[in-house]
Amino acid sequence: MMAAASKAVPRPLREADLSRVEGVFTDVDGTLTTGHRLRADTVRALERLSASGLRVVLVSGRPAGWGEAWARQLPVDGVIVENGGLFFLRGKRGLRKVYLEAPAERVANRRRLEKEVGRVLKQVPGARLSVDSAYTEVDLAVDYNEEARLGEAGASRIEALLRARGVTAVRSSVHVNCWLGRFDKLSATRRFARVAWGERLEPRDGRYVYVGDSFNDAPMFQAFELGVGVANVRAVLDRIDAPPAFITRAAEGKGFEELARALLARRGRGAREE
Repeated sequence: MMAAASKAVPRPLREADLSRVEGVFTDVDGTLTTGHRLRADTVRALERLSASGLRVVLVSGRPAGWGEAWARQLPVDGVIVENGGLFFLRGKRGLRKVYLEAPAERVANRRRLEKEVGRVLKQVPGARLSVDSAYTEVDLAVDYNEEARLGEAGASRIEALLRARGVTAVRSSVHVNCWLGRFDKLSATRRFARVAWGERLEPRDGRYVYVGDSFNDAPMFQAFELGVGVANVRAVLDRIDAPPAFITRAAEGKGFEELARALLARRGRGAREE
């Protein structure tokens, strides 16, 4: 039996070539937030990135209801939510909402998902839907680290039970997100780029950065040449399917601010060189 290949160790952010970056896709919980809150300095970092001409898109497991509010109120170009189930973007006629699945498929999947998740919740003591699941349309979230405290063992058991029932289950820093359907953060990001900008995200595309912190960011870390983990990703590096290529010195929102400063500094140098 062959030994598993060792994973690459993330390099310091200072080693990343940011010269071609046109935009940033970013996770929210544990990446933009600090201690579950969005700091004023982090919002300012978003504002500065947007003002510099860089595109900024949020990519989160949080509900559609949260995504609409973020898209309307934060200085971003779009918001992908429910782990890729749908997204919001600004259009000529205002805010546009796009689903990755057809209506009939969504209805059938949602009905089955509620049944499957309900069965699993009964098997894990203390397991419950997240408070914000009430605002979801496509996926559901089981709370293990927000209001609940189920720990590593509880989260792993929930994931295993859901997957055994054919449900996709991926952990964020606070929830076990679960859904039925052929989508994830990566497929939704590619669809967003086509719909919003008429662009195709190429494999290992160096024009965009993705920044995240947890298990459900693995497909993005693998696909993006400039996959960046904020420092708290170190807690899961030994278990994540695909680690980021680079890592910040600071954790959570301060790590995102560190990335924003690096991008803005490089953008300033580029403008002077021209």
